[in-house]
Amino acid sequence: MSSRSPRGRDVRHLPPPRSLPVPVDRVAKSSLRDSYGDPRSGGRSHQGIDIFAGRNTPVVATTEGYVSQVGRNGLGGNVVWVEGPAGWRHYYAHLERWGNVREGQWVEPGTIIGYVGNSGNAASTPTHLHYGIYLPSGGTTNPYPLLARGPGPILARHPAPGGAPVPTGGGRDRPTGSDDEAARRARSIAIRVLGEILAGSNGKN
Repeated sequence: MSSRSPRGRDVRHLPPPRSLPVPVDRVAKSSLRDSYGDPRSGGRSHQGIDIFAGRNTPVVATTEGYVSQVGRNGLGGNVVWVEGPAGWRHYYAHLERWGNVREGQWVEPGTIIGYVGNSGNAASTPTHLHYGIYLPSGGTTNPYPLLARGPGPILARHPAPGGAPVPTGGGRDRPTGSDDEAARRARSIAIRVLGEILAGSNGKN
């Protein structure tokens, strides 16, 4: 699998992110809880954080990168791995189902990669996303501070057939400002042109 982006950059050579968006659609930063390092069964410690949301809420990529794995395992259930800047591997687990993504596909922040569920060893818990970040060294880092510094939820996007994400219109944050103003100007021009056409037609009769 190539590590180069569609723009020819090797994603592994990009600097690690200093902040990240929330990877679950419509979940505010204020509702996140830092559970990294909490004890788990079998003497394990929690290697990520759990983000609770309703079943089938879209789960989105937090970073640009390549989908390195779409599959299943005993703990995570339905999972997706994305290799992003600095070679950090972003782990999305307990999914109800996968999004329209495939291994080797380039994704951008906001690309839908799956949907919230409780697959794997989370079957007896409320539906949530387990989100973890694994380093090239083999260790992990706490996602919570990065999410707390980030912009919150971002517009969820479906990947286009070629792999580039296309906005769905869903999500909590919607484009504003210049995009909305352009749409208003276009409608105004269309109404004015239609009026001139109708006026000209009436004059000819």
